[in-house]
Amino acid sequence: MMRFPLRGGNWNNGSNAGLGYLNLNNARSNSNSNIGFRPALDSASNTLPKGACPCNFQKDAAASANAETYIKPVDASAGCLFEQIYNFDNLLRAAYSCRKGKAHKQSTLKFFNNLEENVIALQNELMWGTYESSPYYQFFVYEPKRRLVSAPNFRDRVIHRSIYDRLYHLFDKTFIDDSYACRVNKGTHKGADRAQRFIQKVENRHGKAYALKADISKYFSSINHDILKAMLAQKIKCQHTLQLLFYIIDASPPDGPGVGIPLGNLTSQLFANIYLHELDRFVKHELKERFYVRYMDDFIVIHHDKAHLHKIRVKIEAYLLQILNLRTNRKTQVFPIAVKNGRSLDFLGYRIYSSHRLLRKCSVKRIKTKLKKFRKQFAAGEISLQEINPKLQSWFGHASHANTANLRNAIFQKPFRRDS
Repeated sequence: MMRFPLRGGNWNNGSNAGLGYLNLNNARSNSNSNIGFRPALDSASNTLPKGACPCNFQKDAAASANAETYIKPVDASAGCLFEQIYNFDNLLRAAYSCRKGKAHKQSTLKFFNNLEENVIALQNELMWGTYESSPYYQFFVYEPKRRLVSAPNFRDRVIHRSIYDRLYHLFDKTFIDDSYACRVNKGTHKGADRAQRFIQKVENRHGKAYALKADISKYFSSINHDILKAMLAQKIKCQHTLQLLFYIIDASPPDGPGVGIPLGNLTSQLFANIYLHELDRFVKHELKERFYVRYMDDFIVIHHDKAHLHKIRVKIEAYLLQILNLRTNRKTQVFPIAVKNGRSLDFLGYRIYSSHRLLRKCSVKRIKTKLKKFRKQFAAGEISLQEINPKLQSWFGHASHANTANLRNAIFQKPFRRDS
């Protein structure tokens, strides 16, 4: 008889124990012969009872008549993902992933104080369809611009992480190579490198390069739920997984009726890339633009003909509005890229030319302001060099990908001194 792990109960007497229940009637310090925890039924991660998930698992013809063994499909899009999402080991790994960089936060400590119980509780809620997300914690960030971030509760983040780990590779393999946001072995530096190479290629062949630079107006707040759900349903055939994804989408803090996903969810990063992958396909396969780069809702097209870029701008904006219900913002424009009679391509934190790359002026201003603050705090004994150093390293890493040797030497010449 197949049973699922439940909260509560005992597991006594070692090998004579029953099913894998939590021992909740003894304190952690009680070292009697009871076994407090065993990972959520060894067989539960690989088997399902009848009716648990109607996702067309194929029965192994050679399986015993007394056991129902299921073979996972090679392509997850054709079979069941839900069992992988609520798998105990996957949820446990997700919890440890969510803890990175946040180990001392109160919500993290609370979850890890009763880790096994909390993971099994999440597993049960997913299995039995009783999972409900907690309210989001909302706050504003002001760098590089003012944005509202909606952060989920830690236990919700664990589920989002498990979902993300199961779906990432399923969708990532369908994305174009020149999409650089929130992807393994991509990122801002590689995106900036690629954009600069495109400028160099166009200049070398035609002597002049122009850029169409655009970004989506209020992108995360404008994503249409119905359109996003239809995109997910095209790839994912597991109905339980789709129900969970749709619930997360609908449970987002409202930006309007049926629109918006929270900036702060790990799943939102994947959803946002899935949504604009349709734009990538349109630009690369229908418009056949070779020199196209996208980083989330910012994208560029490089070409030698200014008139051509104005034409495709009209086509892109029409496609975005008609198919994805999105609009570009007022900063979208076409311009020449040149030191003389032109301007830099302001993209991914850099001012990019074919020959060199500079930092944005606002980035230089911010680091100077931070250094002034750190020197003042250090002089007063409020902060140590060990605390200052990691806060400057990320900026150093970013600046090192531009022509900034003289700038770095100049702004860090002044030493840190303590008041006597």
